[in-house]
Amino acid sequence: MAYKTTPDSVSDDALRSFRTNGFIHIPGVIAEDEVSGYYDAIQTFSEGIRPQTSEHARVKDHDVFTQLVNFWPENEGIRKLTFHPNIAAIAEKLAGVPLKLWHDHVLIKQPGKSAPTSFHQDQPFWPHDNSPNSLSAWVALCDVPVEKGCMTFLPGTHRHTDLPTQSTRNEEVMFEACPDLRWSQRVTVPLKAGDCTFHHSRCAHMATPNFTDDPRVAHVIIFMDGTTTYSGKGHVVTDPLGLDPGDPLNGDFFPAVSSFADLI
Repeated sequence: MAYKTTPDSVSDDALRSFRTNGFIHIPGVIAEDEVSGYYDAIQTFSEGIRPQTSEHARVKDHDVFTQLVNFWPENEGIRKLTFHPNIAAIAEKLAGVPLKLWHDHVLIKQPGKSAPTSFHQDQPFWPHDNSPNSLSAWVALCDVPVEKGCMTFLPGTHRHTDLPTQSTRNEEVMFEACPDLRWSQRVTVPLKAGDCTFHHSRCAHMATPNFTDDPRVAHVIIFMDGTTTYSGKGHVVTDPLGLDPGDPLNGDFFPAVSSFADLI
């Protein structure tokens, strides 16, 4: 496969930019001839699973987006993208530490009716301790211009490590917790299909509504430190696992990036 960006081509300047700002745009993390196959696999799967929305804890379908959480064990197409070796290797280079999979999720903004995703940090939602370098790969499976719901970031906000859990529907929750962030610089990052943004789990971000006539389809792969332990907080991924606070997040559901090549 021909990738525009590989771990070897991620420059020192790119690493410094990611670690300074908490996010970075990486073009072509998956090859052009892969994109349509992943898009079709995710659209087909999501159309089959969405009727279960009201009954399925890992499916959320509301005015902000359709979200399918941690379905890689149940679908071959999603598995191949979640364990994509180029994405995983770039993530580990950006983090600078060994990583594991936390979970994946499909994010689809339906055409013409979606609402904005409000500014928030990801990590406060997660039941994690000992994971200072967690990050997400947000992979565009179609072109995502501003009017289709691309991401906007607040640079440097990954250094705000003590903010409480926020809201994806009401950005006032974050701004009330840290009023100065209301006046922070905002950087909007439109993406071409196959491009990716990587963002630190504490980097505040939002996405605009989808004003177009086509769905915005993105796949998000979340990586956590190899040292991550369970905090005891409730979460749809860990609730069924019978974990105790302090337990390491190990096992088949949380494979190390170094093992990804063996899992696809």
